[in-house]
Amino acid sequence: MTQIVRIYKTGGPEVLKLEEAEVGQPGAGEIRIRVEAIGLNRSEALFRAGAYLVPPKLPTLIGYEAAGTVEALGPAVQGFSAGERVCVVPTYRLGEYGVYGEKAIVPARSVIPAPPQLSSVQAASIWMQYFTAFAVIEARIGIGDYVLIPAASSSVGIAAIQLANWAGAVPIAATRHSAKAAALKALGAEHVIATAETDVVAEVLRITGGKGVRVVFDPVGGPFVETLANAMAEEGILFIYGSLSGQPTPYPHWPAAFKSLSLRGWVHTFLWNRPERAARARDLILRGLAEGHLRPVIAKTFPLGQIVEAHRFLESNQQVGKIVVTP
Repeated sequence: MTQIVRIYKTGGPEVLKLEEAEVGQPGAGEIRIRVEAIGLNRSEALFRAGAYLVPPKLPTLIGYEAAGTVEALGPAVQGFSAGERVCVVPTYRLGEYGVYGEKAIVPARSVIPAPPQLSSVQAASIWMQYFTAFAVIEARIGIGDYVLIPAASSSVGIAAIQLANWAGAVPIAATRHSAKAAALKALGAEHVIATAETDVVAEVLRITGGKGVRVVFDPVGGPFVETLANAMAEEGILFIYGSLSGQPTPYPHWPAAFKSLSLRGWVHTFLWNRPERAARARDLILRGLAEGHLRPVIAKTFPLGQIVEAHRFLESNQQVGKIVVTP
């Protein structure tokens, strides 16, 4: 018997139930791992609350990013061995499998070797954030390009700051209040804008000498997209990769028309589902980690027994960086 987390109904963090269960043996195309660290993601909170793209089929497991060691291989699975340190990457749908627990069975296609220089806590934090933030690299940013990053204190926001700096661009962090400004500057943001305390468009134009930003990387969506579009340079690219606002996102017609803007949706699976592009992104991220350009930032760790408290902290928006749970 081992401890796992299961959900029997949707709702607040309290619906996460820690229980004893038999994990069993991996089937064809599967691997069983001993979980050493679990990276939390905002999508898991939405899934738990019943607000994700696809409602969960209850009861359900939860979680799709972790680090640990291989315990057992399913039939015909090759390329891994017992005791090997690995990462579980988020390439399956939430609810199909789940890594919230001391052990987990996951598809072999979602397992890759863990970077040897990283601890398990660090290794559990990297793939969702850097593959999501890789959008800024897909935009082919370069020296001197301005990149505006709303919700910059999230793990994905910090990853975008690091990738922008590595490319020679100028990251502008956006956060609701100035309380996180010093932390964001210490993590590499060249400028910080407190969106609830200032005129965002005017501040962006001041910073950029009237040009506007070439790229916006936004997880919020909703009506604020109009403001973001007005802060952009001609032929800029606006990525929308989330819907934290919970409101419909309008198409900013006139800013887009007059500036010839491109609006792109983005999710990390866009890369994972394209093997050649995924391999390029993976190799570049591994290089960035090895050379020190990319550094996972851990906001806080919780033991598995405090999974409810960990989700409450995730939804509090107090964190700067990734939240990790350790069985």
